[in-house]
Parts: sequence; structure tokens; C-alpha cells
Amino acid sequence: MRLDEKEKIEIDFWKYSPTENPEITSAHNILNKLGDARVFLDCLRRAKHIFADSVTILELGAGQGWASCMVKFLYPKAYIIVTDISQWAIASVPKWEHIFQVKIDDTRVSKSYDIDVADSSIDCVFSFASAHHFVAHKKTLTEIHRILKPGGNCFYFYEPSCRAYLHKLSLWRMKSRRSGVPEDVLMYKTIQTLAHESGLSCNLHFYPSLIKRGPIETIYFGLLNLLPLLQNILPSTINYHFAKPRT
Repeated sequence: MRLDEKEKIEIDFWKYSPTENPEITSAHNILNKLGDARVFLDCLRRAKHIFADSVTILELGAGQGWASCMVKFLYPKAYIIVTDISQWAIASVPKWEHIFQVKIDDTRVSKSYDIDVADSSIDCVFSFASAHHFVAHKKTLTEIHRILKPGGNCFYFYEPSCRAYLHKLSLWRMKSRRSGVPEDVLMYKTIQTLAHESGLSCNLHFYPSLIKRGPIETIYFGLLNLLPLLQNILPSTINYHFAKPRT
């Protein structure tokens, strides 16, 4: 499947989804996202010093923008920009502004590798469980480097990740759990290499969180917590921290 075909599926998902299209406010969607919010809050806690010091914060692949609304609630003085590839996703931002009683400063329909902001203008970029949809990772990381201020930071939070030799198996499992949009599992060594080629440092924080896991997942990720050495071998969720050098 070509990149443009994958992108069209992603764009149209938000238009036609029975629970997440702009014309509907679904209790199922709200409850599901609030469950994800527990994970996101834990991720934010680990990077709170960077978010607290950031004047401009941009979310990539924001979907309906609920995570950005949480950031705005926690850091009301920050200038928050919500971006997503689908105008139908961005159209639902007001729903989450109402829920969190905040006002997002700017919303833009943008591809992850083509963002309409000035060079070196953003303190912090983040995505939550969406970077594995980006596909064009080299171009995306190059774009992140372009828009970050010197010394700026970027986070890919809660990303399904694995070693290259387990990618096919991990991807099969991912697709068996969710259909409708193109899915992937990040090969973390590849992401590190692409980040370095784009001029960014990349630190990996293995994050086998037990929040919002099913029974079998709880056992699996519990094992990864008990035996940290396995985190480097078996598929896990990872928080990626990229940084642009100050000079």
C-alpha cells in the first residue's frame, strides 16, 4: 500500500467512525479516552519538568486533541498547538475543550512530516500512542528537528516497540487486536538511527506499564517489570525522548 493510500485511510477513519466522527459524542469514546488518560498522565509525570518549562507545545497525530486538552489544563500558560492529518479529527477538539474546560490556542491539519510552523519555534513536541501510524519516520524526525528550538525536546509516549527480528510477529498481534487503520510496531533501533541521522539525540525509556491492561497483558507486562533484562529482548511499550542540540 502506498503512503498516500495509508494516509487516506487514516483521514477517512475520523470521518466515518461510528464512535469518533465529528457528528457524534459517544460515551464509549469518552470512557475509552479517559482510560488512556491514566496512562498519559503517568507519562507526563515522568517528563513534567520539561513540560512545565515549555512555552510552546505541539502535539503530533493528536486525533481529537484530548491529550493536548489535558496538557492545557495542567499547564494553562503554555501555548498549545494541536495537529493531525485528518480535518475530521481536528473538528472534534471542541468536545474535549468542553470536557476539560480549556481553550486550545491553535489547531492545524498537518502531516507529521509537513507542519505549518516556523523553523526553531517549538519548545516541546509530543505524541501519545500515535507515532506508530506516522509511516514516514525519517521525514517526520527531520521535520521535528526543523521546528524544535535549540535545546527543544520531543516525546513519543507509549509506543508499541520491538527488535527487528520480532517485527512481523508483533505486527501480526497488533493487527489482530485492531482493524480499520494501518498499524505498525516501531523497531526501536531503527528509530534511534533515524533520529541520529536527523540531528536528534534519542533516549529510550522502556515502559511496560500495567495501567489499562487486560488479564493476559497484565501477566506479560508484569513479567517485563519483574525481569527488566527482557525489556531489551521482547516487545514492549517505550517512551522515546528526542532532543535537539543547543548549538
